[in-house]
Amino acid sequence: MQKEEQSRNEKLEQMQNSGLNPYPSKVGKRQKISFVRKQKSGDFNIVGKIVSLRSHGKSTFLDLKDQSGKMQVFFRFDEMGEKEYEKISFLDLGDYIAVSGSLFDTKSGELTILAKNLQILAKTLLPLPDNWYGLKDTEIRYRKRFLDLIINKNAKNNLILRSKIISYLRHYMEDKGFMEVETPVLQSIPGGAAAKPFKTHYNILNQEMYLRIAPELYLKRLVVGGFEKVFEIGKNFRNEGLSHMHNPEFTMMEFYWAYKDYNYLMKFTQKLIPDLVKNLKGTLKIKYGKNHIDFTPPFKKIAFDELIKNDSKIDIYKFPLFEDLKQEVIKQGIDLNFKEITAWPKLVDELYKKVSRPKIIQPTFVIDHPLVLTPLAKAKDDDPNKAQRFQLVLAGGIELVNAYSEQNDPQKQTETFNEQMSLKKEGYEEGETVDNNFIEALKYGLPPTAGWGMGIERMAMILSDQYSIKEVIPFPTLKNLPR
Repeated sequence: MQKEEQSRNEKLEQMQNSGLNPYPSKVGKRQKISFVRKQKSGDFNIVGKIVSLRSHGKSTFLDLKDQSGKMQVFFRFDEMGEKEYEKISFLDLGDYIAVSGSLFDTKSGELTILAKNLQILAKTLLPLPDNWYGLKDTEIRYRKRFLDLIINKNAKNNLILRSKIISYLRHYMEDKGFMEVETPVLQSIPGGAAAKPFKTHYNILNQEMYLRIAPELYLKRLVVGGFEKVFEIGKNFRNEGLSHMHNPEFTMMEFYWAYKDYNYLMKFTQKLIPDLVKNLKGTLKIKYGKNHIDFTPPFKKIAFDELIKNDSKIDIYKFPLFEDLKQEVIKQGIDLNFKEITAWPKLVDELYKKVSRPKIIQPTFVIDHPLVLTPLAKAKDDDPNKAQRFQLVLAGGIELVNAYSEQNDPQKQTETFNEQMSLKKEGYEEGETVDNNFIEALKYGLPPTAGWGMGIERMAMILSDQYSIKEVIPFPTLKNLPR
């Protein structure tokens, strides 16, 4: 490797000494390789990265690759002349070059450009590693994502798919009459989800600030302001543990729809998600891990408490006190980390995640969660303990969508905020914080509204058949290496 690096640096020095700029700024007119490959004849200009190089004295073949495809280029001394052909001596695998020339077919029938001119656009000083495909430490791939994208075709395809998901969702929502908006990422009060925030300090105002855990409360302020259909695709930040399904920085799409409720959004979801899957995969039946997922609607529907009861024999509403429910969980032999669980809502949520969520394979609406887990939602008309809420869960427990009818009664919202603050004192760090500005907004009137959120990375994981969320994030969060 050191010898190869030394050789490249020597070529760089030789280029500079001969008056060639190894890193020019300007690139002339060019065509995509995919376009050129569709032509039968003509003169063209292409650019790209050298992925193979075969030199034979006064003739050289190389393969040039841009994002659209790959093409063979043939350099001949008699065609180019001594000065132009001499540039080939400076080339290495990985260099970026521009080539102009005419199309022809080789004797083997391969479409090729016969080069007339060559310009080196970027001289590479490090060769690509030979052992990349054998790497067992995937963290090295994430730390050196620039290399991973050059060498690993799957890594690049995962990010292309992620981009297509975002693009599809954006156009889908706009076609439904929604307006895309942006809300603050830096917030004075974190809210909109059950999560622990990241804290920072704003020096000029000398005040604590938080990275948002969700855009919800600001999006609902916009509905109060008269925008009936709004959505946002943006970053959220949650100060929680890392897992194959969690990254502290992630992308969500959230929308809020005035004059709709959670039942309507279930119907909407059963249209949106299959449409997305069919558009990007060409089928409603896909493979994820060892399972085959069928997105054909209608999706199964089951109540949150019924699901837990089926899987653990525990009726959570028979144990409304934390200690009583804790003892019942222990009695049933269910292993939970009670050092980190000190409040009833946290216990119920962890119980669900332990005994029920991993068993859900096919797209399933888990509905009617405990209201205490969903303090921004309306209670069911026939049961004040349950929220008008659903989650779309699938693929061994991936929570893909979360949605509910929004609480628009300012007095009831104040009550649930205060309840959450009490739970925080009991150690429930994920509880909501009182937001008086939001309460004031509700007093000016929020029409009946339903809200919906989906994790972009989780959708990308499912459609690309990836177990780890890190595979669908360009630069996932990693632990710092020792300096």
